[in-house]
Amino acid sequence: MLSFWDFSFDAGQKNQLIANVSHDSSLSDTATNDKLLSELLAPTFDEGSCLSRYQSYLYRKASPHKPSSYLILKLRNYEHLHRRCGPLTNSFDKVMKMGKTSGKNVAATKCKYLVWTAANGLGNRMITLAAAFLYAIITDRVLLVRFGSDMVGLFCEPFPNSSWLLPQNFPYRREQKHIETYESLLNKTRDSNVIWPSFLTLNLQHTHDGHNNFFHCDHSQSLLQKVPVLILKSDQYFSPSLFMIPSFGQELSKMFPEKDTVFHHLGRYLFHPSNEVWDVISRFYKAHLAKENERIGLQIRIYNTHRAPHQTIVDEILTCAFKHSLLPQLGHHKSVTSPSKNNPSKAILVASLYSEYGEKLRAMYLGNTTVTGEVVRVYQPSHEGHQKSNDNGHNIKAWTEIYLLSLCDALITSPKSTFGYVAQGLGGLKPWILQRAYGEHIPDPPCLQAVSMEPCFHYPPKHDCKASRIVKFTSRFPHITKCEDVSNGLKLVDVHRSVTNS
Repeated sequence: MLSFWDFSFDAGQKNQLIANVSHDSSLSDTATNDKLLSELLAPTFDEGSCLSRYQSYLYRKASPHKPSSYLILKLRNYEHLHRRCGPLTNSFDKVMKMGKTSGKNVAATKCKYLVWTAANGLGNRMITLAAAFLYAIITDRVLLVRFGSDMVGLFCEPFPNSSWLLPQNFPYRREQKHIETYESLLNKTRDSNVIWPSFLTLNLQHTHDGHNNFFHCDHSQSLLQKVPVLILKSDQYFSPSLFMIPSFGQELSKMFPEKDTVFHHLGRYLFHPSNEVWDVISRFYKAHLAKENERIGLQIRIYNTHRAPHQTIVDEILTCAFKHSLLPQLGHHKSVTSPSKNNPSKAILVASLYSEYGEKLRAMYLGNTTVTGEVVRVYQPSHEGHQKSNDNGHNIKAWTEIYLLSLCDALITSPKSTFGYVAQGLGGLKPWILQRAYGEHIPDPPCLQAVSMEPCFHYPPKHDCKASRIVKFTSRFPHITKCEDVSNGLKLVDVHRSVTNS
């Protein structure tokens, strides 16, 4: 059997893929000729350098959500800024030479930067990267990413004729202990003679809660705008907080008339699987998913295996899937003959660290008929046993499975899982989110459908900018609502399509 984790990929294979992909009959039924995703992508890349960028449209249905003309304009303007100020430019070298200098004139620097650094697992990294990119666009900063060895070979370069990779000679690439922090800057602003730093660390991780309550405030943003280089560390999808900032409101509304498409558009713009990863994705899809009438993705993330047995989770998934007609129920007869080629078929794609889920579902459908006559096939590409956030091979498998899930027609996901958030955002899907199960009890209802495809901001701000009192942001912003899976979380919704759950 073909090993889908064999990453051998040579120039001959690449050229063959380029030549043959448009003639692949297994892909043509669901695709429209929209390789630029309604002008979201720039047409200036060499196709062979990143096959997935211009081939992804062949593997999924066309999105009903079109990027606004203003978002397209902002992306083209950003690409120009990145070329003018990015690595290997005189402007970049000039700012980097500031090093540890400070002074009143640093704010006059023409090029400013947002340096993203990794925190937690791949799902967290991707949702916060998208939020960081939005912040960079809205504040006219160049986004640079500090990838460690565990992120090598996952993504293509997203910006034409430039790189988003932080150069090795960045002054604070390894040591950031002595850089001024956002908190210290806030404390210093009472002094009219404040000396502005050239570099500043901005910690928006969920474990660093004190100061980020005011990141969503205009007075904080006016201070941050004076610092040439911000070094961001976050594991949160903080995009909703940007929509709370009055000075950003008009621009963001023009960019995203549909407020629940932020990650959908920016994620499809930023995250293109590398050629090696795309080879695995495309081969797996063609071998197992392309010919099926429908594809159902199951993303199962268990944080505590002692809380609910695997069988309880399987029963909860089936209860959810049967209730909402995602999967057919079993018939009264055992399956003794091979299914006819004329029978409609469904594929279940299981993404989980544990093999039990794929095995149990496969055995159930393999040994029984279904009441609809549909043939159900179950695939689980991997089962690592436990998460290995700093392992390159693990991250490559995770990215592959996230992308395959995004190609499905419907999703059932686990609560609070950033892995699932990325898949639903890329796929433009509103998943059915499982409710937390305890012991052997199946929750009622077993799942709730998300009101938008946007990721949840798990630890949003709580305080008013002026009075420093706790406020209810869902009552102030109709396009922000509570998350289905995190009690204190917030997410973006489109008020024209959803009823705000405030």
